Amino acid sequence: MVVTRFAPSPTGYLHIGGLRTALFSYLWAKNRGGKFVLRIEDTDKARNSEEATAAILKAFEWLGLEADGEITYQSQRDEIYAKYIKQLLDEGKAYKCYMSKEELTELRETQMANKERTMYDGRYRDFDGTPPEGVKPVIRIKAPLTGEILVKDGVKGTISFQAEDILDDFVIARADGAPTYNFVVAIDDHLMGINEVIRGDDHLSNTPKQIVVYEALGFDIPAFYHVPMIHNANGKKLSKRDGATDVMDYKEMGYTPQALLNFLVRLGWSHGDQEIFSFDEMVKLFNPKDINKSASIYNTEKLDWLNSHYIKNTPNDELAGLLLPYDVDITAHEKKETILDALKERAKTLKELAPLVTEILTTPTTFEAKAIKKAFKDNAFDVLKAYSEKLKTNDPQLASDYHALMEEVVSEMEIGFGKIGMPLRVALLGKMGGPNIDVIMEIIAKEETLLRISQAITENS
Repeated sequence: MVVTRFAPSPTGYLHIGGLRTALFSYLWAKNRGGKFVLRIEDTDKARNSEEATAAILKAFEWLGLEADGEITYQSQRDEIYAKYIKQLLDEGKAYKCYMSKEELTELRETQMANKERTMYDGRYRDFDGTPPEGVKPVIRIKAPLTGEILVKDGVKGTISFQAEDILDDFVIARADGAPTYNFVVAIDDHLMGINEVIRGDDHLSNTPKQIVVYEALGFDIPAFYHVPMIHNANGKKLSKRDGATDVMDYKEMGYTPQALLNFLVRLGWSHGDQEIFSFDEMVKLFNPKDINKSASIYNTEKLDWLNSHYIKNTPNDELAGLLLPYDVDITAHEKKETILDALKERAKTLKELAPLVTEILTTPTTFEAKAIKKAFKDNAFDVLKAYSEKLKTNDPQLASDYHALMEEVVSEMEIGFGKIGMPLRVALLGKMGGPNIDVIMEIIAKEETLLRISQAITENS
């Protein structure tokens, strides 16, 4: 059974790259009928934030990525890590290092002056003398000094690391007893049954160290998939300006969970030429072996296109619910279907859709100057008055009814359709643009239409 995990550090928001890693891990576990585990790596007490943890969980809830089992918090597992530190010390696979900060600084400065790689020189590796006073030791693992470490990666292939080039006896516990990242990751992955690790390739340099821990403790090594990074259009690291922002900001900007997940699954993975994937299709088709070897490019236009697709294809009852966070409540409006059918083709995001709904349902209080100048000229007010009289003596219900009355005025006054359409649009909305005028009138009904026409004439004549 495939068991994957997502293991964020709660030191900031959940960004788009982290979410992609979580999505890939989730899809692969579900594809194989396995488990997807969420682990909060909060051992760095100085940098951890409860707000950041809450934000990560909130993002998962919004997107519908539900972890299997309880969430694991590394900060609650100190006794477990201490047990394995003691085991390695007892077995002679780790040792106490009494090197002071001053000594370490001096060593690094000497190595830099000699143009050597900065690394710990192993001076306490086989130390059996009297420990120096006043120095709290760190715990270092005995890493291999020669040979190679092979990382079998499902994306990049097999990668060989020369031990002497990348390893020294790295610290697995600090002087205060706190375990270090690479040590606890290996332990937790083993104890939680994680057998396939999908993560960003910025973690690739950590993998040899984690393999050293796995092997020292006799643990099986999981399968690794290191996913290339997401770049901006210029091939540079993604910045906040490009889209590397809090995942929940995407909700605020009006993106749907389906669009965001569909967008992310295509950043570095593909299935033929298919662009649109339902969530079930993602689960069915995703395989990490198909992840691209090169970096993917973040494209806002693609995200907007996907989001507009999902808005257009979301059932109106559901779409009305999605508009609630944007202070638009038409869930009980009798013309909800007509409103959304008229507008959802015109918006790329929910945030764009919300004001389009509001401007139809709200009597305009101002009129755009350019629209007034263009629409309210010649006999425009006479045309509007003629249309009002038609409305008063008829009982239109549907858009087609309102349109038929407009055609009657056009015929009787021997004018082009634009002579009624343009001033009527500005009277109804206070501006140019918007959906079909007859649809607007069906939505707001006869009395509101008459009110808006009267107001436009009064305020602009």
